Amino acid sequence: MSVKHPEHFLPLLVVEDDSAIRELLEEELQDAGYTTHGVSSAEDAIALLSHTAVSLIITDVRLPGISGIQLLQQLRHEGSEQGIIVITAFGTIDQAVEALKLGADDFLTKPLDLDAVRESVFRVLERQRLAVSHVADTSHFHGIVGQSDAMQALFKDASRLAKSDAPILLLGESGTGKELLAQAIHQESWRHDAPFVAVNCASIPAELMESEFFGHVKGAFTGANEARQGLFHSAQGGSLFLDEIGEMPINLQAKLLRALQEKTVRPVGGEREEPVDVRIIAATHRHLEKEIEQANFRSDLFYRLETFSLRIPPLRERGPDIEHLVFTLIDKHADAQHKRIEQIEPDALHCLLHYPYPGNVRELENAIMRAVTLSEDGTLRHQHLPERLREQLSQDAAQTTATVTGEVLPTPRMPTATAAPWPSLEEVEKRYIRKVLEATGGNKRRTAEVLGIARRTLYRRLEDSEES
Repeated sequence: MSVKHPEHFLPLLVVEDDSAIRELLEEELQDAGYTTHGVSSAEDAIALLSHTAVSLIITDVRLPGISGIQLLQQLRHEGSEQGIIVITAFGTIDQAVEALKLGADDFLTKPLDLDAVRESVFRVLERQRLAVSHVADTSHFHGIVGQSDAMQALFKDASRLAKSDAPILLLGESGTGKELLAQAIHQESWRHDAPFVAVNCASIPAELMESEFFGHVKGAFTGANEARQGLFHSAQGGSLFLDEIGEMPINLQAKLLRALQEKTVRPVGGEREEPVDVRIIAATHRHLEKEIEQANFRSDLFYRLETFSLRIPPLRERGPDIEHLVFTLIDKHADAQHKRIEQIEPDALHCLLHYPYPGNVRELENAIMRAVTLSEDGTLRHQHLPERLREQLSQDAAQTTATVTGEVLPTPRMPTATAAPWPSLEEVEKRYIRKVLEATGGNKRRTAEVLGIARRTLYRRLEDSEES
């Protein structure tokens, strides 16, 4: 992870009327590389903020005059975006909850643990940095990678629909990331602080599905020894993600439609409707229109969901995203396994970039996770990949399609007097290097990484190529 150094942040402001504690905090933060200002009252803090920008404010609650809580409230009311950490020797759970509701980023108590202070400051500033980078970097949408036109359009539509409270239907092949997109929509919505509950409709036995969704009262059926709330109640105030909704039994579809229309549910065995406030996000890889024709899916439920539908493109339609995903996922799984992957063999990269991925992003991620796990020397090699990906390279070789150069080479056969001349291995290597160099925009460091060779070796081979 790329962490911003303290010197790149604006100063930190310490608001503390106890001079000894204020000086201790400032010294600790300065030792950690931060620049600080210190004042003894909220009034002095407000005066300083009128002409000085800061990244973060650390304030005591009990101050002479305006309290730290009142300072927090005023700053947030004015739209201040600085990080704010509240510290007090008189902390209670109620005070902590009040401060956090008013917009504090963290809440610490005296006597101060200086390690905890440093960690809190780092976390708050890192959240600020990530928030800024999220706004600036449109290639990610709540963790979903996508630079292609298709994904950029999807991110834009998802962000817009998230502001609505209407049901959403996500369409796409298995492995395209429908649950990730559902979570992103939830995070973009005003319900983001409430629960996100996900359920795969194909994994629940049909006879238990109604109870799972709507709950049941005590004695509703054999084994119902106590009342139980269902998924709708678990997601109260938030979002309920129904994956593979095409697998839902037709009789339950009618009750789901009623819940959507009336915003109420009736537990199994219950005598009255209970209000629920839940946003439904559904997903399927099936063609629901065909399921309607075969009487497997209700048309009225489909039209209720389909009004706001989003199609997630399969990986094969996402062009430039594949390379970005490959390196992002290598970094992700290398970090998770505490490994350093410093280079990747050309054959391995070729397989990863040109395999069709019928299982989409899920299949790509599983392949990379396996390869990173098997790598032991910092190099991700061809033999580390699943057999089906390696077979793709063999097929490419059998067809002798030079994918990197775009040139179709002769079909392998015994040489004859009329056979087309084969290029030498050295010539193929030169073409490959030139193509990768072109793809990286002339970036020799990146080119060497892709080729899996040292930069010194790359420079030597480029010199040899120019001389020849």
